[in-house]
Amino acid sequence: MKLVSVIIPVYNVEKYIAATIQSVIDQTYTNFELLIVDDGSPDKSLEICQQFTDKRIKIIRQKNHGVCAARNTGIRNAQGEYLAFLDADDLWLPEKLEKHVEHLENSPLVGVSFSRSAFIDEMGKPLGIYQMPKLKDITPALIICRNPIGNGSAPVLRREVLTAIKSDGGCYFDEQLRHFEDVECWLRIALQTHWQIEGIPQPLTLYRVNSQGASTNFTKQIEDLEKVLQKTRSYAPDLISQYGNAVKAYELRKLARWAVRLQDAPTAVNMAHQALSHHWRILIEEPRRTLITLAAAYSLLLIPQPLYHQIETLALKRLGNSQKRRIQKEESASSKTSSF
Repeated sequence: MKLVSVIIPVYNVEKYIAATIQSVIDQTYTNFELLIVDDGSPDKSLEICQQFTDKRIKIIRQKNHGVCAARNTGIRNAQGEYLAFLDADDLWLPEKLEKHVEHLENSPLVGVSFSRSAFIDEMGKPLGIYQMPKLKDITPALIICRNPIGNGSAPVLRREVLTAIKSDGGCYFDEQLRHFEDVECWLRIALQTHWQIEGIPQPLTLYRVNSQGASTNFTKQIEDLEKVLQKTRSYAPDLISQYGNAVKAYELRKLARWAVRLQDAPTAVNMAHQALSHHWRILIEEPRRTLITLAAAYSLLLIPQPLYHQIETLALKRLGNSQKRRIQKEESASSKTSSF
């Protein structure tokens, strides 16, 4: 069994970190090391981590430099042939590592294996909806526009993949970024290496929708997106020339959906309008998702809250049921293919 190095950056997550660590300990694939990188957390996160006595756990402490620096520290200390990242407020299902190791072992051209993710709320309750990205034929354009990997807790990588993109300063994730650092990393892998990126249909990551999380800082996200576009333009100008406006539109549409989840109607409407102004063709490229986003933003703005919440609950239930059927169908097809 090949060793998997699991890396968890830790900062101000005392509410969640115990459950996150336990989800790693509970993995059916047992040959792993768990590197917990305390990024100068001022709360009780470190004390909680120290209560775990599993010998596979190693705690690394450093001054606060951000999630990218913490991940880079973890990578530099990792001993495994495979590396997996887990954000400190997310969870894994027990078979997460087992499924990804199997995928990588059976797919020698794949360097990054990712899973779908299921959304949970701040209390860990399933929301019944999923991230449903494209799983194969992952192109640089798809990564920068839609980020099929979805979040930092979804992928498992071969060590060689990160070695191939290491900067002269020994960094893998760009420490100047607080957002899109994962997209920027996956993009370099797709553009600068021969490794393929491929997903598996199971929702093996539980992604926490946290109203206080970094992903809710809309202004900073837009600023960091500009940094990623500028950096990528320096070595792939044609890609940014062709897709730059589309990238902004897709991101603004995603922020509109986040604003809807946070019940911020004015921001949701504003973000949706900005998305269309940057690249109106998202109405043609993804009409259903774009129109649903617009409808949700305006409904939140115009409909009385009790009625809106009833409509939202019914719509999410219907969406979740549809996604579950699709996942089950694809899982069945995948298992039949692997049995031959």
